[in-house]
Amino acid sequence: MQVKTDTKEKFHAITVPGPSLSATMTDELGDCLLPYLQNDVKNLVLILKDIENIDIAAGEKLVYIQQKFYENNASFVICELQKPVEEFLDENELLEMMNVTPTQSEAWDIVKMEEIEREFLDEE
Repeated sequence: MQVKTDTKEKFHAITVPGPSLSATMTDELGDCLLPYLQNDVKNLVLILKDIENIDIAAGEKLVYIQQKFYENNASFVICELQKPVEEFLDENELLEMMNVTPTQSEAWDIVKMEEIEREFLDEE
């Protein structure tokens, strides 16, 4: 899967091309994203602004990917969901399990806050 990657100091911003995200595409996306857990900078911001529709299996796979990141002390934030995608995920009770923000800036803030939180926990 072709994605656009922008690497920052504390995270990678990954933009997924649209217009749809299916289970098969999400499997490929998982294969693309999970290796970031081996990097020094593990945190990801997933930008879905170009995704106009998503199927249930793809939503479930995104939840799975997010869980893998958090299990490995890394942040995974999804941002810029289009309204129909957000509503679909909410109707299928997936949105509440995801770390979602309206903007990239807010996603970056969450990653930075979680990094600080992990640093404090490591000190204890």
